[in-house]
Amino acid sequence: MRFFAPPADLAPCFSTIYRLEVDLPEGEVLKDSLQPEWCNLRFFSENPPSAEIPDGPRISGARFQATGPSSCPTHFTLGRTRMWGAGLFPLGWARFVGVDASEHTNTAVDGEKSPLFSRFAPLCDTLCSRDYSDEAQFAHLIDFFRQLADPPRDSRRIQKIHEVMVDPRLLQVDDFARRCGLSKRTLERACARHFGFSPRLLLRRQRLMRSLAAFMLEPRASWSEVIDRHYHDQSHFVHEFHAFMRCTPSEYAAQPHPVLSAFMAERKRIWGSPAQTLELP
Repeated sequence: MRFFAPPADLAPCFSTIYRLEVDLPEGEVLKDSLQPEWCNLRFFSENPPSAEIPDGPRISGARFQATGPSSCPTHFTLGRTRMWGAGLFPLGWARFVGVDASEHTNTAVDGEKSPLFSRFAPLCDTLCSRDYSDEAQFAHLIDFFRQLADPPRDSRRIQKIHEVMVDPRLLQVDDFARRCGLSKRTLERACARHFGFSPRLLLRRQRLMRSLAAFMLEPRASWSEVIDRHYHDQSHFVHEFHAFMRCTPSEYAAQPHPVLSAFMAERKRIWGSPAQTLELP
């Protein structure tokens, strides 16, 4: 995998831009699950994966797959392929998608057929091909987004909410609103529109992802060693884990994670943060 740093004018919009190559024997596949994340756009040069959200849609064979902000896993089956991925921060969602994020959470779609994401489909001609170098594909992606839309008017508010939200010391919605300089009602509306979820659920998701990322980076550790300090006790953590990941911590630990384990470790090494949701805006 290769990570590409977006230029300064677009950096606040993207969590990560990367190119991933999966080399497997013909016909062999890997199974894994994406964790809760922000919106992601993924472009495959061949052999696109199947992806399924619990109690939600399933897509297969789409060379451009898009997911909205999520609070649950996305299960996928992946064979030999080459992929470009672009993760959109909430500011990127506001700038390039521009609709109410709360109406598009926990969804996976064929981007070329989706009225919401088809505006990004022209990227397929370059990113879903092996005929270009990494550098040429990245340059095309940057040029495309630069011309797509101007920053939204409430960019500063979105950035401030995001900055406060990822602080691991933050516990209460009242403090969340106070530190953002907003009323609780205004914070609720802004979070729903640009982040997809309520302030309370966002803080719960952050707490879960801090624990999950710590576990993924230390596979020999027990859950009790990595549980976020803000959980009341073990049972509280297990309940919250199941609410987001749709399985128990022990069930998750027993499953293989060949893609996510490698990706998170490399993302941490290169990019400084193992998961999109934990990254500072």
